[in-house]
Amino acid sequence: MKNYVVFIISFSLLYLAVNILSGWFLTAFYTPNLSLVNNNVSQEVVFGQAKTIPFIIILLVASIAYYFSRKIFTSNSKKFI
Repeated sequence: MKNYVVFIISFSLLYLAVNILSGWFLTAFYTPNLSLVNNNVSQEVVFGQAKTIPFIIILLVASIAYYFSRKIFTSNSKKFI
């Protein structure tokens, strides 16, 4: 169980780091196309909403991958003994 908790925590931190870095790169290298902007530009900024469903699905897939890998590697090690 300890290995599972370490795996899920490290996987979650890696997922979070990838999301932060990809957002940073997308923001840093974004160049708006000003030729498409009309004169009636709104000065209001609208941000998106954070959704937890993709993160929960990714944790579920990571859990399934962990259990399958444990099952495969333990069955392979028993064959060699």
